[in-house]
Amino acid sequence: MYNRTVDEPCFLVDQNVGKLARWLRLLGYDAAFFTGEDDSRMVKQALAENRIILTRDTAIQYRRVATSGRLKVVTFETEDAEVQMRQLLSRFQLVDFSRPFTRCLEDNSLLRPVDKPAALNRVPAYTFKTQDEFMECPVCCRVYWRGSHWQALERRLARFRHQ
Repeated sequence: MYNRTVDEPCFLVDQNVGKLARWLRLLGYDAAFFTGEDDSRMVKQALAENRIILTRDTAIQYRRVATSGRLKVVTFETEDAEVQMRQLLSRFQLVDFSRPFTRCLEDNSLLRPVDKPAALNRVPAYTFKTQDEFMECPVCCRVYWRGSHWQALERRLARFRHQ
């Protein structure tokens, strides 16, 4: 099981940049998704969990806790998730911590290997027949595998990592 290093950032992604959470998780980054309406709650959560807030809400960056340096906030001007991702990777030099396809896209949990027989009734028959390796989310029990979509995602993610 992979454990986050001290230097590796983790994020709290505001709902107004929600697509960014999925991209971060695809690359293996710890990216919790904040769905609440209350910015104060988001700030408290980020402080308690030592997370960097990612948002388009410009007001958060001007809070005392952010201007004093206790809380890191990244505010994006664009709505384009790919542009946001490139900006984020560049700002925090995240390439060193990239571990693609190690987190659940739904709940951010680290995936764990699952034996092929355990995947029998949990994946399509063709997938079970053609694949040998499966990963499972320990929280939601979703099963992942290296299907035909895997290479396309790898190419797209490589663009982020090599910018």
